[in-house]
Parts: sequence; C-alpha cells; structure tokens
Amino acid sequence: MTARSTRCTTAKTRTSRLAAVAAIAVAGSMLLTACGDQTESGGSTKESGSATASKAPLFSKLPADIQKSGVIKVGTDASYAPMEFTEGGKIVGVDPDIAEALSKQLGVKFEFVSGTFDGLITSIYTGRQQLIMSAMTDNKKRQEGLDDNGKKIGKGIDFVDYFSSGVSLLVKKGNPQGINSLDDLCGKTVAVQRGTIYEDTFKAQATKCGDKKLTIQAFDTDAEAQTRVKAGGAVADLNDYPVAAYIAKTSGGGNDFEVVGSQSDVGLFGIGVSKDNTQLRDAVKEALDAAIKDGSYAEALKKWDVEDSAVKSATINAGK
Repeated sequence: MTARSTRCTTAKTRTSRLAAVAAIAVAGSMLLTACGDQTESGGSTKESGSATASKAPLFSKLPADIQKSGVIKVGTDASYAPMEFTEGGKIVGVDPDIAEALSKQLGVKFEFVSGTFDGLITSIYTGRQQLIMSAMTDNKKRQEGLDDNGKKIGKGIDFVDYFSSGVSLLVKKGNPQGINSLDDLCGKTVAVQRGTIYEDTFKAQATKCGDKKLTIQAFDTDAEAQTRVKAGGAVADLNDYPVAAYIAKTSGGGNDFEVVGSQSDVGLFGIGVSKDNTQLRDAVKEALDAAIKDGSYAEALKKWDVEDSAVKSATINAGK
C-alpha cells in the first residue's frame, strides 16, 4: 500500500507532502470504487520547460496531438503537501517540480488542474486529463479497473512509476492516546480521506479489531481528517510518510501533530495514463529516465526533503 493508494477504488495509493500547506490543510485538505469525474476545479498552473519543441530531445516521441498543442493536461488533487498543494494561486510541490524536469525533456508544458482525488482516474477515462500526477499509488486494481470486491468497473490505467513511499500514522502532538501501531487503534475513532488506500487499511484493521470496534470517519479531503484529529474527535489519521512528516513539521509551527510508529506498506507512486495512449506513456517513461540520469529528478526531490523516496529508474505498472 502506498500513500493514497486506494484513493478511488476503480483504480490510487499515495505516500508523502511541506511549508504553508500543512497550515492550509488543517485550516481547510485506490483502488477505484465508483470514482466520479473531477467535480472540484482547482487552480490551474502551467509548468513549462525551457526547451523548445525543436530542441527538446524527446519531443518527437510524443503523440502528434500533444506536439501540436504543446501542452500535456495533468489532473491532480492539490491538497497533499509536499507532493502537490496550492500556494499563491499556483500548484506547487514535488510532482509539479518533477513535471518541470520532464517538460525539459519533452519540450511541452505540463498544465496542472486540481480536482477531487477520487475523480482523477475517471478524468483519464473521459479524456479530460491526459496524465495523473497526484501521489497515486500504483496497484493492480487500478491497473485493471477493479473495485474493492474485484469487480470490473473500468478499463484501468497504466502507471509510470516514479516515487517510493510507505504510510505512517499522524496523531495529535504529544500522542495523548499512546498510539504507536494500528493495533493500538482498536476501540477508538480514526479519521481518513475517503477513497484512499489509507481508508482500506483502517477497514482491514477494523475487521482485525473485531468486537473492540474501530470507528472510521471518512472525509472528502485529508485536511478535514487532520482537523478532526487536531480537535480530538479522532485519535489518528493515516498518510504517506513524506506527507505525514511534512504536516507534523509545518502545521501550527510543528505544534499540532507528530508521526508515530514505523512506516508500513511501502509502495510505488505512478504517473497515470490511459491504456489507449501507450505512446504518451512510453515518452513519459523515457523522459523520467533522462531526468534521473541528468540529475534534475534528484534536484526536485531534494528541494522537498524527500530524497529517500527516489527510484533508480522508471518502471511501468510495477505496483502490486
């Protein structure tokens, strides 16, 4: 499982996000299970590369329609710092910075538009977006378009894997309930973003807890889940480690939350792309390998203190 891995049960799984975002998140915020199209239209930001179409080394690898438009449309949920969040009206974070590195290889702009996480895969199905960059966990259910019960509900999508991360528990500062593992949650209430792999993890733990009931409160955004924990209405939230660490470091000047226990369910985040667009998928993979080789990928991760989540090479559908 990986951060946001089950965000949307027809196909997510996340794992990490730093600065003014945590404060924004707390103040405000896969498997694919009947994911709808994006209903929240967030701010749109264009991450443009410095290479021109004529000079970018991999421009010719792109589909003709993208070469013509000069833009790749990217769906994201910009409420997941440091992976992606809104600052000064612009979508920033790890994913936009990686996109910038890819842009320089491909010679086109990456145009990010924010929507709800559980609608991102549907936005690929409908053609509204061409890529997903949203700390989405690559897993077989998303690849194959299956819901939590293994029922086929969509075509599925392909992933270009670019980031590795595990999940961690986020609790109120001082850990007043003494939470150090999932087993410590039995008999208590937790908060989580709806449609994520984190919700699935809590559901599995609820089954394990049996009569010592674990109550799960699911929200549209992780920010709402954080607010619930901060207010004392829930004892823990679950998130990708980089995101949990960022929130703990920045929210309330570091006085609102802390990360407890060890990372679990380490997995891969993938850039989502339609199964009908293998040319774009392969071009993105080649661009990522080039960015890894020239160091721009490492620079993007270093900027956000997530170097430990780097992959050594791009892979396709390597999630489990």
